[in-house]
Amino acid sequence: MDLDQLRAFERIVREGNFSRAARSLDIAQPTISARIQALEQEVGGPLFLRAGRKITLTERGQSFLPYAQHAVHVLAEGVETARLTQSGQRGRVTVAAIPSLAGSFLSAVIARFHQTHPQIDLLVRSAPSDQIMALLADGVVKLGLISWPYFNPELQPLLRVREPLKLMVSASHPLAGRKRVTLEEVHSAGAPIFEVKLWVSIDPALAQVIGQSQPLMEVPLDTARHLLLRGLGAALLTPLLVAEELAAGRIVALTISDMPPSFRESVLVHRAHGGALSAAARAFVGVLQAEAASTDGFTRVMQFSPE
Repeated sequence: MDLDQLRAFERIVREGNFSRAARSLDIAQPTISARIQALEQEVGGPLFLRAGRKITLTERGQSFLPYAQHAVHVLAEGVETARLTQSGQRGRVTVAAIPSLAGSFLSAVIARFHQTHPQIDLLVRSAPSDQIMALLADGVVKLGLISWPYFNPELQPLLRVREPLKLMVSASHPLAGRKRVTLEEVHSAGAPIFEVKLWVSIDPALAQVIGQSQPLMEVPLDTARHLLLRGLGAALLTPLLVAEELAAGRIVALTISDMPPSFRESVLVHRAHGGALSAAARAFVGVLQAEAASTDGFTRVMQFSPE
């Protein structure tokens, strides 16, 4: 029993006779008759009663019809799924991102990807960089968005981006109206400076001011954001992390005039020896790269094409 035989049976039932079914399948009538004969041998008896040009289903044919229709549908769906998977329109993408990028940036990537690839399944996790590297090593995820630099020769970079770091304060902070301040003014402000672990490259002069700040608070990102909104202290953050608050004017970004810009870098990676990325994963990488290129504040340091 093969798919051609099932299609012939289903089409004859739909068209009402052998001739029209053969024409709709673009085959000769002897061919469709041969397929039905072979199918009848498989099921153990006739499927049709023939009275001249009129045909009706036998009891055996009536009982077999729903199964044949289901098989044709499932096989057709399987062929279409395989075709779409090969083209990157179906499949499954697994990705993990550090918490500071799993919010607004990754959600924008996912929304953009879903618009163009609505049938692809996504599994997204948020974890620190070291845990993401473990997830990649175990094959739990295929893509990881982690902090740069990293030390793991098993990982291959696909995209590396740089974001500026700004000293963020509440709109009610005494320095908020200045926009450009000096290190001495930051040090003299007397308010707490929140140290948020983002794996960043900070100018040594600013690092010294942060280290000498009294009091110094080491807090998670969300805690720093909420404390800033309460009008307390300052934190060195990327604009993307507080984009909504900046747009609403609730948080202000200061520029420190007597120091070079500080920044943090992130990198998209996959296992170098984990096998080639699927078409769906390559499509996701392409969307992520495009989103990074269009995101204000992101600077592309390097980019590779996925294999």
